[in-house]
Amino acid sequence: MAFKTILNLLGEEPKEEDLQIAMKLGSEVDAHIIALLVALARVPTGRYETLSPSWLEVRERKLNKLDDRVAKVRERFIAAGLSFDVDSLYAEIAGPAYDIGERAIYADLVVAGPGIFADDELKPQVISGGLFHAGRPVLFVPPDVNVTLRPKTVLLAWDSRPSAAHAAREALELMQMAQSVHVTMVDPVAASRVSGDEPGADIATYLARHDIDVSVETLPSSGHFVTDTLLRHAVDINADMIVMGAYGHSKLLELILGGVTKSMLKEANLPILMAH
Repeated sequence: MAFKTILNLLGEEPKEEDLQIAMKLGSEVDAHIIALLVALARVPTGRYETLSPSWLEVRERKLNKLDDRVAKVRERFIAAGLSFDVDSLYAEIAGPAYDIGERAIYADLVVAGPGIFADDELKPQVISGGLFHAGRPVLFVPPDVNVTLRPKTVLLAWDSRPSAAHAAREALELMQMAQSVHVTMVDPVAASRVSGDEPGADIATYLARHDIDVSVETLPSSGHFVTDTLLRHAVDINADMIVMGAYGHSKLLELILGGVTKSMLKEANLPILMAH
C-alpha cells in the first residue's frame, strides 16, 4: 500500500513536534498531507446550556482561535513546500469519531502524533473513527521518538487473527523497504485452527513471497504481560516500528477494546502502526 494521502490528526493547539512529524512523513514518501485540527467543546452541564449567551460566546472564541491556528499551520506547510490541505473540526455535542472516520476513508494512512497520543479524550475518538469506522491503518506516534515511513527494522506482532493479517497487508510496502522484519509471537498455540502446526510459518511464507526479509521469533511471556514482552523485544532488536492488529468494537470501545491493544496505546515507546 503506497501512502499517497496521509490524514494527520492534530489537537486544537498543535505542538511543534506534531508539525515536524507531519512534514517529515509527507516529504519521505512524497504524500499529500491533510492536516486536521480537532477541538472538543466542553461537555454541557445543563439541558439548555448550549443556547446560553455565555456558551455561544465561548464557542465563537474557540472557533476564532481555531481559524488562527489553521492559518499558522498552513503557513508552515507552504514554507515546507508540501502538497497539503489544512482544515479544522469542532466537535460539540457528539464526539468527532464519525467525522474523523468520514475523512479517513479517503486517506491511505492516518497519523496520530504525540499530541493525540497523550490526549485521553481524543485518542479513543481516533481509534473509533480511523480504525473501526473507516478501517484505515493508524500510525500512533508517542512523544520523543523517531518516526519514519522507511523503517529499517519492523516488529510484526502476530497472533494469526484477521486484524493482524490486515495490518500486515497494510504495511507490506513498509516491510518491503525494511532491512528486516521480525514476525513475533508471544506464547503461540501450535494447532491447525489457531497458529498452525508451526506458528508463524504461514505468514513468514506469505511475506517472503513479497520479497521481505523475514524471521520468526517465538517469545515466552514468563508471567509478564504480552505488551511488556513485545516492547522489550522491540528494544532488543532495535525496531523502528511495531505493526499489529487492533481488536475491539468502536461502539463499546472503552469496554471491550482488546487488552493488548489498550495497553500498547498507553505504554508504547516507539511508533505503532495498527489496523483492524
